[in-house]
Amino acid sequence: MSSAPRHAAPVRPRQLPAPERRAQILRAAAAAFSVGGYAATSVDDVAKQAGVTKLIVYRHFDSKGDLYRQVLDQVAARLGEEWATHSELALYRGAAVRTLLAVGRELPDGFRLFFVHAPREADFAGYAADFRRLQLRVASQTLTDRLPDGPRRAWTAAMAVDMLIDAVLEWLELGDPRDDAEWADRTTEGLHAALTVWLV
Repeated sequence: MSSAPRHAAPVRPRQLPAPERRAQILRAAAAAFSVGGYAATSVDDVAKQAGVTKLIVYRHFDSKGDLYRQVLDQVAARLGEEWATHSELALYRGAAVRTLLAVGRELPDGFRLFFVHAPREADFAGYAADFRRLQLRVASQTLTDRLPDGPRRAWTAAMAVDMLIDAVLEWLELGDPRDDAEWADRTTEGLHAALTVWLV
C-alpha cells in the first residue's frame, strides 16, 4: 500500500535584519525595473526577483513609485559619497570617472536605471533632470579657472559629463573589472586630451 504523496512545505524567505532586507529588495527592484521599465514592472515582479513575497516588499516600501525613487536616491547618495572621496581631484584629473565607475560597479542595475531609464520615464524625468543640472554645475565649477562663464563653458561641461557617463556605461557592459584601474587612468587621459583641445 503506497502512502499519499508528500507535498514539500513552501520555502519561506530567510529572516534578515531590516536594513539587509531593504537593500536586497532595492537591488531586486533595480534589476527588475532595468529590464521591464517602470510601467511594465509590477511589485510582484520585484518580489519574485528578490525571492520574497509582495507583503514583505510592502513592509519596507509604500508603493512601486516609492521603490523606484528609493533606487534612484540610493545611487544619488552613493555618487555624492564617492565624489567626496575624490573631490580633491579636478574633473579632468580623474574625480568624475573614478566616482562613476565605483558606483557603477557597486550598483550596476541602479546605475543604469539612474542614467539611462529614469530620464525616459515620465514620472521620474524631472528627478533625472535635476541631477543632471547638478552634474553640469559641478563640471562647470571645475572649469572656472580655465574658461569664463558663458555658452562655451556650458558646452564644455555638458560634453565632459556626457562623454564620461557614456564611457562608464559602455565599460560596465563590456569591460573586465580586473582592468578597471587601467581603464580609469586611460579614460581620464582621454578626457584631459579632449578638454585641452576644447579649452584652447
